[in-house]
Amino acid sequence: MWRTRAAAACVICRSLANSSYGIKRKSPLQNLHLISRSIHHPYYPSPKFQRPPLRISIQLFSSLNRLPLRKTKLLSVKYGYQFHRNFWLARLASRLLKIRYLILGSAVGGGYTAKKTYDQWKDMMPDLDEYKWIVPDFIWELDEHIDFEKLIKAIPDADELAKLLPDFDKIGESFTSLKGLFSPGYNLVSEVIGASDLLLLLGSPGETAFRATDQGYDNDKQYKKVSDKEKVDQLQEELLRTQLKYQRMLERLEKENKELRKLVLQRDDKGIHQRKLKKSLIDMYSEVLDILSDYDASYNTQDHLPRVVVVGDQSAGKTSVLEMIAQARIFPRGSGEMMTRSPVKVTLSEGPHHVALFKDSSREFDLTKEEDLAALRHEIEIRMRNSVKEGCTVSTETISLSVKGPGLQRMVLVDLPGVISTVTSGMAPDTKETIFSISKAYMQNPNAIILCIQDGSVDAERSIVTDLVSQMDPQGKRTIFVLTKVDLAEKNVASPSRIQQIIEGKLFPMKALGYFAVVTGKGNSSESIESIKEYEEEFFQNSKLLKTCMLKAHQVTTKNLSLAVSDCFWKMVRESVEQQADAFKATRFNLETEWKNNYPRLRELDRNELFEKAKNEILDEVISLTQVTPKHWEEILQKTLWERVSTHVIENIYLPAAQTMNSGTFNTTVDIKLKQWTDKQLPNKAVEVAWETLQEEFSRFMTEQKGKEHDDIFDKLKQAVKEESIKRHKWNERAEDSLRVIQHNALEDRSISDKQQWDAAIHFMEETLQSRLKDTESVIEDMVGPDWKKRWLYWIGRTKEQNIRNETKNELEKLIKCNEEHAAYLANDEVTTVRKNLEARGITVDPCLIKDTWHQIYRRYFLKTALNHCNLCRRGFYYYQRHFVDSELECNDIVLFWRIQRMLAITANTLRQQLTNTEVRRLEKNVKEVLEDFAEDNEKKVKLLTGKRVQLAEDLKKVREIQEKLEAFIEALHQEK
Repeated sequence: MWRTRAAAACVICRSLANSSYGIKRKSPLQNLHLISRSIHHPYYPSPKFQRPPLRISIQLFSSLNRLPLRKTKLLSVKYGYQFHRNFWLARLASRLLKIRYLILGSAVGGGYTAKKTYDQWKDMMPDLDEYKWIVPDFIWELDEHIDFEKLIKAIPDADELAKLLPDFDKIGESFTSLKGLFSPGYNLVSEVIGASDLLLLLGSPGETAFRATDQGYDNDKQYKKVSDKEKVDQLQEELLRTQLKYQRMLERLEKENKELRKLVLQRDDKGIHQRKLKKSLIDMYSEVLDILSDYDASYNTQDHLPRVVVVGDQSAGKTSVLEMIAQARIFPRGSGEMMTRSPVKVTLSEGPHHVALFKDSSREFDLTKEEDLAALRHEIEIRMRNSVKEGCTVSTETISLSVKGPGLQRMVLVDLPGVISTVTSGMAPDTKETIFSISKAYMQNPNAIILCIQDGSVDAERSIVTDLVSQMDPQGKRTIFVLTKVDLAEKNVASPSRIQQIIEGKLFPMKALGYFAVVTGKGNSSESIESIKEYEEEFFQNSKLLKTCMLKAHQVTTKNLSLAVSDCFWKMVRESVEQQADAFKATRFNLETEWKNNYPRLRELDRNELFEKAKNEILDEVISLTQVTPKHWEEILQKTLWERVSTHVIENIYLPAAQTMNSGTFNTTVDIKLKQWTDKQLPNKAVEVAWETLQEEFSRFMTEQKGKEHDDIFDKLKQAVKEESIKRHKWNERAEDSLRVIQHNALEDRSISDKQQWDAAIHFMEETLQSRLKDTESVIEDMVGPDWKKRWLYWIGRTKEQNIRNETKNELEKLIKCNEEHAAYLANDEVTTVRKNLEARGITVDPCLIKDTWHQIYRRYFLKTALNHCNLCRRGFYYYQRHFVDSELECNDIVLFWRIQRMLAITANTLRQQLTNTEVRRLEKNVKEVLEDFAEDNEKKVKLLTGKRVQLAEDLKKVREIQEKLEAFIEALHQEK
């Protein structure tokens, strides 16, 4: 029975082997299936001496290898075997049952199922084009580092692969007839292949959810069925481990790259390559923002260039986030106290050393040393306090700080004061409104990236900044939300899903480009950046929020935040900088047109250039003081000095001495009074006169208009320079001592050498006495009123007091006529006599009024007498030479005035020498110092050089500079791209 069946099988197998039905070439017996050779041909060598069959992965996933062999009807004995009958169905079945066709069919079915499943998943996936900025730049730049063309060339072509495959068209035609017979196995293979491919797509690279062994007991091993939830959990855990693995690899590579770049930059600094390093892109952009900051402060304009604006509630962790991005503890810290009192612009750039420096200072702070970090924090705190005006709490003045270091992401951030809800004691009443206005001014820039910081350890309902941000950016197209203190939030929040709602943007009404969760330390101000980074990484590795997929791996750590912010910043820069450059180009054209129309013949000088021009003019005017002739100096000094001392000479020296009875007493009195005057008052008065004369001449040169060349725009500046220079100038202290000796010696001399000097002294005395007489007549006229001519001509009358003084004057004139040699003072009995005479006429007079009137009447009488005496002394020079021997004429008063005149001339000459040799040069030095101080004080220049012309020129210069900087930046940006 067995042999009969075997013989039948052998005949069938030989017929299949010899037949060419469905096969393109003859197959030897060795190509038959292993089962056919071992069962149907017992005389064929045993398979144990042959190579073991190759196990492939499809055998592990196929259920056909476990199916029992069925008895085919073709082998039934009762029907027998007929060689010439057409057993095409049996032959086709035996062909199709070969394992290679099963594999091939399974692959076709699995590929179709996988493609269908892939299309379904692709339709369900959201559009990720808007989130490309989250992926780091080096992922998109892989094609620059990996040559994909070589890889593509190494892969065989589709035509070569097709030659290795059988003819699927014929197989498909035969397969349709056996669809009912093999449909269960076909579907099972397709499902297994599709499931395996789907798991490979969802799993991490290099690993699969199911593992196969290469041992020979695969058919005996049983696979455990797992639920869909367990599969998902397993895939999530494995995906998380893979992400952390690659994250660590990425950090290691970045660290190595950081060290290599540091070495390269250090070599460049040492001059090994002997080439001039170009200014970095971010430094060029920061310069543009600095210029715009000054431009905005001066002219109240607002630029639209991108910058990262950091806003948040007070104590929400803004400063800590910035420090983690800058990788240094650079900001002053305080517990619950407002530390950020003014905007701080931080420019982050890459460099060989981790340093920081201010825009207006050359000092570099080494951020790797704690001493420099403490000094930097102290300097920032001082600058903040100095920028705050009296009576205010916060300032709008921006502090510009640049931080360089290896591995820093290039960007420009502006740290704003924290938003508060209540004004506490010690704050200005308008502090809350000022902070809101500062924040809105920065956020209303349509190209500014808003970095919204929210404290995760407090209730979300207490947040103020989210409403402010949602007002400025309702669509969230330029907002990045950062949740800080997530470690405290995970401990304190009862429902972790609340954190998930915040990160997904479902809890707040505001929208954002991206949401991030960070940990910035344990709240200890002495923590280092490295320890904070380690703590943050450790927390997120063990956090349930990440394990349960409430947070995604790319949404955590300040490292990912820094990368995302930098990418978003540069994306905004590339999109908007050219538009801003065009806007400034148009502004420049408008300003140039306005200048040509209003000031066609004037050069476009800005405030600094105008100041330099005014400085040169002022220095020229100071130098012109040295060109004043000595004669001019001496005439002015002598005239001014006599005007200052004439009253003292007449009232206190000449008049008292003239009351004496003889020449000896006159000379003695004069000598004593002149000595006292010289020792105490005269030198000081002379120096004062010289200083005032110098001021007057300096002011005359400064304010003198020079025809068409005069520019009134400098008047205010010149006046300020003059006042400040005069205020700083001090006369030489030893000048008075030397001047005292000279004046004393001049007054001691009494020898008049010639008639010309004698006549000059008489002329000087006459002028002085006539001037005094004129002043006295004016005083008397004011006392007694107008005379009869003026009363008739101008129809004016006397007052009652004037009538009384007029009657008193008439009585006192009678008294003088009676005694022409009367003394300068009235006796008491004479006062009584005059009063009674007036009372007899019905006029009541006070004794004080009589004495005051007498002083002026006697003064006029004395001056007239002295002038008559001068006329007599014109011929007295001969008697003077003989010392008035045998002559009744005495001209000692002429000698006195000659001595005074000579003293004035010598004093004027001495003061002129001091002026030209010393004081003018010292004044010139003071002017230069004042101009240098004004040049450094920008506020002073703005205050002194004002007007539409100055503002237009300054505006035009700034716009040109900004446009040039922007064009250079755009060119460098294109080159880097």
